[in-house]
Amino acid sequence: MRKDGVIYLTKKVEFSASHRYHQPKLSVAENKKIFGKCFWPNGHGHNYALEVTIAGGVDPVTGMVMNIKQLKRFLQKVVQRLDHRYLNRDLPEFKRLVPTTENIARVLWQIILGQYPQLPLHRIRLTEGEELCVEYYGE
Repeated sequence: MRKDGVIYLTKKVEFSASHRYHQPKLSVAENKKIFGKCFWPNGHGHNYALEVTIAGGVDPVTGMVMNIKQLKRFLQKVVQRLDHRYLNRDLPEFKRLVPTTENIARVLWQIILGQYPQLPLHRIRLTEGEELCVEYYGE
C-alpha cells in the first residue's frame, strides 16, 4: 500500500439485548401480521456483534491509524448502554422507533458520533445472532 493511502481499521465488540417489534401507529392485527413472533409482548433477546470501522492514514510515529486499546475502551462504553437491556423500555431512542437491526445500527452510529465526533467513522456492521447482519455508512 502507498505510504499516503487510507487504512480501514475494524474493531469488534459484543453485547446482548432484548427487544420487541412494535409500531404504535399500527393496530395489534397489523403488528402481528408484519412482525409475527417478534411482536411477542414480552420481547425476545439476541447476541449482537458490533464491528466499527474507522478510516485514516497511518501515523508515522506510532504506525497506527488509532490506538486500538483506546477504540476498544470507547466502544465498550457505547455498547454498555445496550448490554443486557430491554431496548424498547430502557433506551429513549427506541420508545417510538422499532428496534430492528437496521434501526439499532443507525442509533449506534448516532451514539458513536455524538460521543466521539472526531472519530473517522467509516462503517458499522451489526450482526444479530449468526444469520443476520446490517452495514451502515451514515447518512
